[in-house]
Amino acid sequence: MSQEKIVVVGARENNLKNITVEIPRNQLVVITGLSGSGKSSLAFDTIYAEGQRRYVESLSAYARQFLGQMDKPDVDHIDGLSPAISIDQKSASKNPRSTVGTVTETYDYLRILYARVGTPYCINGHGPIERQSTDQIVDIVKALPEGTKLQILGPVVRGRKGEYKKELVDIAKAGYVRVRVDGRMYEVTDDIPMDRYKQHTIEVVVDRIVVKEGLERRLTDSIEAALKMGAGLVTVSIQVPEGATLSPTVENMLARQEGYESEAEGWSDLLFSEAYACSVCGYSMPDLEPRMFSFNSPYGACPDCTGLGTKTEFDPDLVAPDHSKPLRDGAILPFVYKSGEVKDWWPEMLDAVGRAMGFDASLPISQIPEEGMHAVWYGLKEPIQVKMKYGKSERTFSTEWRGVLNSLRKRFDETESEWVKQDLEQYQSTKPCPSCQGRRLKPESLLVKVADHDMSQIAGMSIVEGVKFFATLPGKLNKRQLTIAERAVKEIGERLKFLLDVGLGYLTLDRNARTLSGGEAQRIRLATQIGSGLMGCLYVLDEPSIGLHQRDNRKLIDTLERLKSLGNTVLVVEHDEETMMSADYLLELGPGAGEHGGIVVAEGTVKEFMKAKTLTADYLSGRKEIEIPKQRRQPRTPKKLVVLKSEKVMKPLMVAETVGPKKKKKSK
Repeated sequence: MSQEKIVVVGARENNLKNITVEIPRNQLVVITGLSGSGKSSLAFDTIYAEGQRRYVESLSAYARQFLGQMDKPDVDHIDGLSPAISIDQKSASKNPRSTVGTVTETYDYLRILYARVGTPYCINGHGPIERQSTDQIVDIVKALPEGTKLQILGPVVRGRKGEYKKELVDIAKAGYVRVRVDGRMYEVTDDIPMDRYKQHTIEVVVDRIVVKEGLERRLTDSIEAALKMGAGLVTVSIQVPEGATLSPTVENMLARQEGYESEAEGWSDLLFSEAYACSVCGYSMPDLEPRMFSFNSPYGACPDCTGLGTKTEFDPDLVAPDHSKPLRDGAILPFVYKSGEVKDWWPEMLDAVGRAMGFDASLPISQIPEEGMHAVWYGLKEPIQVKMKYGKSERTFSTEWRGVLNSLRKRFDETESEWVKQDLEQYQSTKPCPSCQGRRLKPESLLVKVADHDMSQIAGMSIVEGVKFFATLPGKLNKRQLTIAERAVKEIGERLKFLLDVGLGYLTLDRNARTLSGGEAQRIRLATQIGSGLMGCLYVLDEPSIGLHQRDNRKLIDTLERLKSLGNTVLVVEHDEETMMSADYLLELGPGAGEHGGIVVAEGTVKEFMKAKTLTADYLSGRKEIEIPKQRRQPRTPKKLVVLKSEKVMKPLMVAETVGPKKKKKSK
């Protein structure tokens, strides 16, 4: 058999009728035919499935046990088959953390760019921040009140998985006695519990000092040793004497830096870095790393939404949709039984909130002040006085009021009943995270900028805007930055250009992958494959022009041609006329659908294909055409939609009403 062709002999998968076809290699081949004729059965269920099966069988027995057994398609044999890659419409990621940027791997290069040439800014608005020297760190620590207890710690491991037994042995050999692991103090010789699959932070206690005069030399030596051990980072844990006042610089640092929970109370952590620190307020930032700009890492993700950018919370507009109802008597739907009665306790609780805020809970929500409703929804700091009646007696007690939304959240989190959870879910809505405003990253990561743009601003650009931005970015960088970032900028620009070439210039890099259509997801994968630059592969695509505007069709075809020019065979299931006319080889299955299909009715180059006696060839060659009507029908009477409400199910019903010249028809 010639290796210039892929030869399929005796294909019987699904409705294929024992067909034999020859597909030229390193060409753009289009398989066409009406729906159900067997196009996908040949392209995906036979050719691609056999290519995948052969690849899996070439792996070791150990690797195959993780991939599972793949069934051989119903075909006699296939010769000349290359490693197969499927780009279909079902490949869109359902992960809520996947975005256009992560799927195309453009976001990975963005993280490298920001970690290497990004400029951090002070969180208090004091402009760009610079690296701290050892002398600056010593000066800040020396300014602490006399009698302050210090622990100089060198972080050797920060947020990494593992047991680190070798590192602890090395620390002991270096002469150090104590370490702090995940905020708890141990001696190096102790049996320190560490789960190898959890992240740990290990800090070596370099010195323990009490602030007093004549301490500068020892303090300098200890900080230098800790900086060397911590690769430019040092943690100074302090315990300030009662009543002592701290300098504004230290106060600002403590306000921004979260220390570990210590076994002893009164200890706080100050993190210093030789990398970056604000000279005005002392705000310090650790060395920039790519993971700091990843919303899938705890070091970069917004702590409130964990990097999702959205939060699903109880919505006041869904909890109390009718503001004309009295607050205590049925306005809050989760507090009302199906019978219409308000559940026990809640009316009296709302009355107590009303007394505390100075409003009457029996009033409709629309007449209650905004401050009062805020207390109803989100709670009060001070306890409320609740009056409960038991027959003729009355009892008053004091209790904490956490708010309606917090009470519903607690009930949702603590219940084990799926029915209760489903019932409460109807009062929830997904909204942008209030902390990061949907930008996914923590504030410190968003303070790093490249050409006055933070990470979220770049990710929020459309592909068209991104191409323009990165085309002009080299001119905005200094010589050192350009040398470091040149390859990353080039790679990002090329990947954005590929997305533009497949007609996706309107997308943004932060667009959630779950919101993409099948055609968009397929073209994104196509652009990614072009960026990978693989050669000698068989690409199988399923109608990539779906959802694409005709003006962008040529861009898609040029992309397929580029994939072919790399030395690949491109097999496309398609109905689009322009794609078919651009193909090197055409193959039509038919003549009908289902059991009436599965036969090759025409094949060959475009010129050869047009000579065939099939409907597709007739229309493609122009022998047949659908003429534009010379006169179009005019509508008799405009249609209108009437919204009714059923008293039984209490749900809106939409009825299409068409009024003609003679009679009136209604259809539900």
